[in-house]
Amino acid sequence: MERPAWAPRGIDISVPSVSRIHDFYLGGSHNFEVDREAARRAMEFLPGLPKIAQANRAFMRRAVRFAAAEGISQFLDIGSGIPTFGSVHEVVRAVSPQARVMHVDHDPVAVAHSQTVLAGDEHADVLAADLRKPREILDSPQVRGLIDQNRPVALLLVAILHFVEDMDDPYAAVAELRDALAPGSLLVLSHASYEGIPLPPERAEGAVDVYKDIRNPLVMRSRDSIARFFEGYDMVEPGLVPMPHWRPETAPEDEDAYSFSGFAGVGRTA
Repeated sequence: MERPAWAPRGIDISVPSVSRIHDFYLGGSHNFEVDREAARRAMEFLPGLPKIAQANRAFMRRAVRFAAAEGISQFLDIGSGIPTFGSVHEVVRAVSPQARVMHVDHDPVAVAHSQTVLAGDEHADVLAADLRKPREILDSPQVRGLIDQNRPVALLLVAILHFVEDMDDPYAAVAELRDALAPGSLLVLSHASYEGIPLPPERAEGAVDVYKDIRNPLVMRSRDSIARFFEGYDMVEPGLVPMPHWRPETAPEDEDAYSFSGFAGVGRTA
């Protein structure tokens, strides 16, 4: 397999990556054939996976614009993935040019491409780190140098927590991040769920098995389990809802049925 010029040395391009699979769903070009093959296998069971990825991206854009309108000018995007059109720094800069954005991801391709995109940008950076180790993120010189943790921050955990298994205690990680946030900060979160998928759960399990096969387990949680991530937050209206129902800019009934899979919401610290 030929290594593209943009692929960092040292990564195994024969192993699929969820960041690159997501990039493929969004129509990006920073993915390998092994990623595309895994994506196609998952889509055999859940054909609407690209629609779900697009709904996640659309929710993120609306939530970021909401945060900026609320006066928040600092954004910590954990699980930021590979920058494609409409990434956080692009969305927020359109409405708040001086906003500071810290991207965090543990995928080498996501980090390398982010470094290229953000080169020379004094108000944005990328950190190679893992959500499961929140203290390393919070204490990193890059985050401390860019984000003032005494001022409100928009913490983005969009389409990332369903890749953290219960044995890694994602609730504790989210709580540790919450406790480090200044009052008035926002949590922007979306999460996969069997609820809302326009297919029997046993059919969707085939896609879950594909992610398990590539050693990136996809954890489908119930609405009640997802709501637990918002403990310590006051929910912003309309609460925890299917993605197209969160402050829509177009009629939700015009959305593809798969777009209503999973849940999204925004919470505010007291």
